[in-house]
Amino acid sequence: MHGLMARRYYCLRKVIVCVCTPCILLVLLFFYITIVVCLSMNNNATPGIVGKSSSHFIASGTYRNKSFSPFPKTFWELHWQGDAYWNRLQLAIDRNFNPILRPNNNVKRRFQNSKFHESLLWKSFSEVSDLDSKSGEFQKLPQQMQDFVSHMQRRDYPILNQPDGVCGAGAKGEKEPPLLLLAIKSTEFNFKSRQAIRQTWGQVGWIAGGKRNNSEGKESGGYVRRVFLIGKEDPQELGVDTTELLKLESKHYGDILQWDFKDTFFNLTLKDVLFWSWFTQFCNQIQFVFKGDDDVFVNSLNMIAFLQDQLDMPQAHKTLQDFMVGDVIGAALPSRVNKSKYFIPDSFYKGLYPMYAGGGGVLYSGLLVKRLHSISKRVHMFPIDDVYVGMCMYRLNAHPVHHPAFLTFDFPAKEEEAVCSYHRILLVHKRSPVQVVRLWADVKQTQRQCWDVPLRDGNKKKKKTLSATSQ
Repeated sequence: MHGLMARRYYCLRKVIVCVCTPCILLVLLFFYITIVVCLSMNNNATPGIVGKSSSHFIASGTYRNKSFSPFPKTFWELHWQGDAYWNRLQLAIDRNFNPILRPNNNVKRRFQNSKFHESLLWKSFSEVSDLDSKSGEFQKLPQQMQDFVSHMQRRDYPILNQPDGVCGAGAKGEKEPPLLLLAIKSTEFNFKSRQAIRQTWGQVGWIAGGKRNNSEGKESGGYVRRVFLIGKEDPQELGVDTTELLKLESKHYGDILQWDFKDTFFNLTLKDVLFWSWFTQFCNQIQFVFKGDDDVFVNSLNMIAFLQDQLDMPQAHKTLQDFMVGDVIGAALPSRVNKSKYFIPDSFYKGLYPMYAGGGGVLYSGLLVKRLHSISKRVHMFPIDDVYVGMCMYRLNAHPVHHPAFLTFDFPAKEEEAVCSYHRILLVHKRSPVQVVRLWADVKQTQRQCWDVPLRDGNKKKKKTLSATSQ
């Protein structure tokens, strides 16, 4: 009896071993694969739009150099999904800086070679355009997008009007390097807006700031210069030619910078690129730039004091290389509404936008302008100007800083009604020429009454996740 039970037990054990062993091995194998995958994801993962990472777009985890930018999964992925035109153009350039695909090339030297970058731009167009001409994709784009694509590779437009030998209009007897250049995007016909700015917040020369954040109570100030960035209108379309009037305006005020390209909404990006080039050549001493539209109101007194505070920061000379402050928008989606002026079809671009500062007005350092000029030669132009600046910032591994005193979407409800509301801001959008003149008079009249009012909380972390349609 005992022998029979022993034999049955022995047989049962063999059956259990034969059946369970493969299952146990499969479980162990699955567990092992899970651990390997998790470790791989942790090593290669990049943060969202707000963060930084050690993995770089040229070859994640293989080439570590702080001069290169990380690529968040929401933007500039190594493996593009779909066949969006801009994405393919940019990928054609990025491949040339991948040490795996180009193992025998000096990546750092190529990163700094300006002529090499320009040749890559043209080469990428020929590669991608040949494919599109065969598929007929170009003809499917909206007309304004076709117009943009047809000349988006060109960046060498002649200058029609420019300040006479200086970096914008300013004081002749400047006793120190200018603190700020006001670079304001305008059009030929917006004379009223330019004149309102000249008479109010856009005045040049020595401008005294406030005593804000100054423990010694000393008045801060700095020299300011001004330039208006303008393209060319088509006189046949509008029935009037303002060429001679603009020449007279340029001669009288010395603050017109005009290029010979068609002034359209999508060409606002071209104004940035050409301005960066001009600035690099003529504005070596400028410490900061305010780039904005001609329909904003700026409290330039606050801006001067704010910039002086930045210069007083510890190790300011290091932080100024990446200095950009404005109304920052993160994780914005391209507008797919075809009636919107911000409309970007998915056949042209796919993915989220990078973090960027709203184009109504933004502050950045003169050092950063020169870096943007250099990196822009490696980034294909994009129809939305502030988004394009964000793209270039990512390539520099730099990020704009949000400040609540930039109100590019106007005041929150009822906040504007407070007596000192305009003393708490750096910028508000959008205001007509008449409103700008009136607001400036009010700010000057209430200056003593609102002397100690602080800026809107600049330490409060405020993130925006907006669709580009709300701009």
